[in-house]
Amino acid sequence: MKGRLLIAETPRHIGETVTIAGWVSVRRDHGKLIFLDIRDRSGSVQAIVLPSAGPAYEAAQEIRSEHVVAIEGLVKERPGGAEKAGSALGGIELEISAIRTISAPAETLPFEISVPELDLNLDTLLDHRTIALRNARLQAIFRIYSTMLSAYAARMRAADFLEIKTPKLVGSATEGGANFFTVNYFDRKAYLAQSPQFYKQAGISIFERVFEVGSVFRAEPHFTTRHVNEYVGLDAELGFISDFSEVMDELEATIKYVFAEIGKERASELALYGAALPADVPIPRLRLSEAVDILRESYGKEIEGGDIDAEGERMIGEYVKEKFGSDFVFLTHYPTALRPFYTMPSADDPSVTESFDLIYRGLEIASGGQRIHDYAQLSESIRSRGMNPDDFASYLDVFRYGCPPHGGWGLGSERIVQKLLGLGSIKEAILYPRDVKRLSP
Repeated sequence: MKGRLLIAETPRHIGETVTIAGWVSVRRDHGKLIFLDIRDRSGSVQAIVLPSAGPAYEAAQEIRSEHVVAIEGLVKERPGGAEKAGSALGGIELEISAIRTISAPAETLPFEISVPELDLNLDTLLDHRTIALRNARLQAIFRIYSTMLSAYAARMRAADFLEIKTPKLVGSATEGGANFFTVNYFDRKAYLAQSPQFYKQAGISIFERVFEVGSVFRAEPHFTTRHVNEYVGLDAELGFISDFSEVMDELEATIKYVFAEIGKERASELALYGAALPADVPIPRLRLSEAVDILRESYGKEIEGGDIDAEGERMIGEYVKEKFGSDFVFLTHYPTALRPFYTMPSADDPSVTESFDLIYRGLEIASGGQRIHDYAQLSESIRSRGMNPDDFASYLDVFRYGCPPHGGWGLGSERIVQKLLGLGSIKEAILYPRDVKRLSP
């Protein structure tokens, strides 16, 4: 809109007449005075309409919450306003001289959105997602999320990783198994990518270091607070490593950078949730077998099947917080049978792998490790899982023609935000989540 000034810019124009545009969050009447709280992408400001405003006063009589309006008004300083509101925007108001309704709601809103915190169940929140997201506290989730994405990409580029975008329609299931979505692709079947893993590994054979921010699809019928069927993965792969500790070093540096940027850029949004950033201390590393022993000895919890369940992750999170002061822990050396076929077995004990999970406040947010880079070893690993190497011909070509030792990770972006803000469900950290039952809005 030509001539429009963002609300955040208005404190620099005290004594001037400006034009702003946005939504009416709240209308308040005090005697003959009409007060409107107006918001745009940059912030919110109080505007006042006096009876002396004539046509503007008459127009304001019809304005209600969520009307989209354009306002012309004089920027005035509010005595003591900045101190009361704790911000420059709280210290000014607009005295309206002209107001125009650009768009008005066609019907009554399903719930009040201007309250500090929406008291809605999850289904209602998601059924009316676009309306609910007009609430400032819910918007804060995605402002933090946006900063996280930009910080991740910035850290990767600073460490000389090249950003790539890999196909999400693929001709075969990435890692075997049945947890993939099938789609019709002209005269044959295709699948939604479970992971960019194969393409990342191809990428390091060309560029040495690559990363991707992209959608991942998993056809798993979960009904939990930590799973969805489409999420955004923060992936990376790096070549010429000596061992998988280098991968953990890189991920640790990245995680710390991301949280530092969130702290610098989103302090006000974090405050809406009373959210504390993770302690900036070294991330401890425990072998999975050590964690199993800790759970048995400290919590009386027995582990079956060789892996730690959600309750075990939570307990280990509590243990490392108390013992090391860390909100994170790397669990390493997962059993070979529980990891994908491309995971490097440990040289001193092939029954376990050079792999890890990263746990954040009791929730797994990342998985990674060193990959097998030798063609013959990788082919044999595929056969040992009861699969046919011929079905992975294009993938194996990466290694047939020489590939350096490498490793990487897949990091769940929404889980980071869920745990940082203490959200009850991962779905709250996704703009429009997709689960077993939900394909809209």
